[in-house]
Parts: sequence; structure tokens; C-alpha cells
Amino acid sequence: RLGGDEFAVLVEAMYRPDEAIMIAERILSVFCQPFMIEGKEIFVGTSIGIAANSPQAVASEELLRNADLAMYLAKSQGKGKYIVFEAKMHEALMERIEMEDDLRRGIEEREFVIHYQPILDLQSNRMVGMEALVRWMHPRLGMLAPLRFIPLAEETNLIVPLGEWILAEACRQMQLWRDQHDELEVSVTVNISIRQFQQRELVDLVSRALSNSGLPARLLILEITESFMMQDTEATIEKLHELKKLGVRLAIDDFGTGYSSLSYLQRFPIDILKIDKSFIDKLGQGSEGNAVARAIIMMGDSLNLKTIAEGIEHPGQISELQLLGCEAGQGFHFAKPLTVGDMDEFLLNRRSNAEG
Repeated sequence: RLGGDEFAVLVEAMYRPDEAIMIAERILSVFCQPFMIEGKEIFVGTSIGIAANSPQAVASEELLRNADLAMYLAKSQGKGKYIVFEAKMHEALMERIEMEDDLRRGIEEREFVIHYQPILDLQSNRMVGMEALVRWMHPRLGMLAPLRFIPLAEETNLIVPLGEWILAEACRQMQLWRDQHDELEVSVTVNISIRQFQQRELVDLVSRALSNSGLPARLLILEITESFMMQDTEATIEKLHELKKLGVRLAIDDFGTGYSSLSYLQRFPIDILKIDKSFIDKLGQGSEGNAVARAIIMMGDSLNLKTIAEGIEHPGQISELQLLGCEAGQGFHFAKPLTVGDMDEFLLNRRSNAEG
């Protein structure tokens, strides 16, 4: 026993290359059976990392480190399995450590920027909102999209300080545009991760962002993913109601990719359903292509919820969505996520066109 719940198995001599794997499989099979403790069945899971000595004679400390690294990789991939160490795993770990250090520094030194994607009414083509989307101006790697750093930020809990900055900055910028453009009555949507949502201080942070910026609460939409709403349901509902008391609106992102039940939707104080791009891509491909989008829009109508289509890329999709009764949409057909400067120009152009 190495400590805590970590154990090592030393195989001193192997006659076949796959002998360690056979031992690992035997260990896993034992742990599939419950242990009886005081008359109760207790299930214990295990993850196994395997490292073998090489002809170059790896030092014992390095061998143990390699097995440890493979074990943590097995844990991250769903537990209850084994992983055999490969040299590239160490390289990946070093890259991850370096990226985490960069992320911490980047948050401290404000290397992040927010781009804003317009959301338009599909009937009138009037702009009704914009979504705040973070980008990282990495000093070495250049502009990084969220998929390059958000998963790591989630794992390391750095999403909490980053998310707090995004929320405050999006509210500040939105109010600045309202001051510059009279009668600008559009909302700003900010994504809230599960880690942020679990914060006790979330309601206070949202309240502070609104009061510091002066942005009316009705113009802030907090967007949460469908999947994590099923976790700790009662506590989730309670926190959503606390946020609603501030006057903000709530949206479910990627709707249709998870649970998507009318019964659970009735329990959550949600205002908006955002239809995932994967369903928008299938529009116009026969009745089956429209089926999911139609079902979501009908579900929204029955609960008096607004529906927003994500990932609109061509006019044919707009026609289909109009026929289905979808209210609003966003996507490259209207505009890609815009820098603050480009959004300034976008707003001025729409204002000029409206006046003309």
C-alpha cells in the first residue's frame, strides 16, 4: 500500500508481454463483485495504470511515476479500467502542466477578450440580443477558441475566476453600448459552467455585476447546459429561483442533446430554449430532419418559452425555422462572433439601415 487508496503490484518476471494486462483484468474482475460488510453489499471501483521496465532499465521511481500517470488517465476516462503507459503520455502531462500555468497567468494578466455574436428575430430581422463568447489571446499560441482552454479551466476550477471576469465584463460592455446607442434594448447572454453554478456566491456575483455595470437585470440572460441541470435537482431548482429573483432570464443551451423532458422543464424556472446546431444542420432534409426542432419548438410553446436556434448558416434554415415557429436565431449566416470594434460597426450599420 502506497498510501490512501493507492496500491502497487510488482510483477518481478514476465514471460509474456501481455501478462501484466492479464493480472490487471483479474483484479478488475474481482472488484466487479460486491464486498459483504456487516451484512451489506459494498461496491468498490478501481483504476489501474500499467508501466513496464524497458531494455534501457528505467529507474524504480520513474517506473512508479509512469504507472501512476497511466492510472490517473484511466480514472479520467471513466474509471473501472486499465491503461498501459506510453511515452507520449508524459509529454501530454508536461503540456497540460504548462498550459495550466499559462492559464493562471493569463487570468491574472487579463489576456482574455470577449467576442459577441448577434441574435436576431427570425421574422423581423431585428437584433434582440448577443452572446458573449470568450477567447484567449495567448502570447505564444495566438488566439485560442474556448475548446482549447475551457475544459482545462473546468478541471482546475480556474473557470471560477475566469467566469466571474466574463460576467462582469459582458455586463459592463453591454451597458456601454446602451449608453452609446439610444434605444438599444438588446440582451447579453453569458454562459455559466457547472463549477460556477455550484458556487455559493453565484447569486451575489451576478447581483454585483449588474449593480457595478448599471445593466438592467432584464437584459442579462444566464445560459446553462441541459446536462448538469439533472444533478442535485432540488438544489439546482432553488438556485435558479434565487437567480430569477434578481430579474435575470435563464436559458438552456444545447437543448435536445440531453434529457429533454417536458415534465422536468415544468419544474425549472427557464425562459429560453436554445436549439442545438446539430438539429439545425438537419433542417430541410425531409420530415425526419425537422422532427426534433419541431418537437423542441412545440415544447417551448406549450410552456410559453422562447426558442433560439443556434448555428444558422444559410437562408433555407431560416425559412424552415420560420415555418416551425422558432422566434430567434444566431449563426454565421448573420455574423460570426465579433470583436468589440466589429460589434460597434455592426450596430452602427444596422442603425443606419433602420434610419434609411
